[in-house]
Amino acid sequence: MTVGHRLTSRILLFDETGSILLFLTTAPDTSGFARWVTPGGGVDPGENHGDAAIRELFEETGLVIADPGQPVWHLDFVVEWDNADHDTGHAEYYVVHTTRFEPSSAGWTDDEKVDTLDSRWWSLDELRATGEPFEPAQLLELVERHRDAPPQPKEPE
Repeated sequence: MTVGHRLTSRILLFDETGSILLFLTTAPDTSGFARWVTPGGGVDPGENHGDAAIRELFEETGLVIADPGQPVWHLDFVVEWDNADHDTGHAEYYVVHTTRFEPSSAGWTDDEKVDTLDSRWWSLDELRATGEPFEPAQLLELVERHRDAPPQPKEPE
């Protein structure tokens, strides 16, 4: 693992039923461990967290938004994966509501094409019942708190 700090933006993306979109991705670890995570990724040089949230949401799902609003939660973390390019990180979480759609992989990076195994919309009950791993550990509480906000209209692509 490389020593360094990574800033990330993550999106809690809910549909009209309160289900959340998650991606099954392999961790940067030689174990091959996979877990369900929200859309999002690194903040590029010159970007702020909001700009990164907009870009990452488009790249990973095809959904275009103008403004993710204010962050609703943040997480400072230590990276335990043995193949990661950083050892600590800071994530800002945003909430976006939309109508359900099939995510597009057209904007995925080469790494995402390899690391992303699946995507699906999860209801709160399904998340509570699953034995599959997801991140962050606080995801259930975040879904409970933010899933019922009114939908925001999608912008034309």
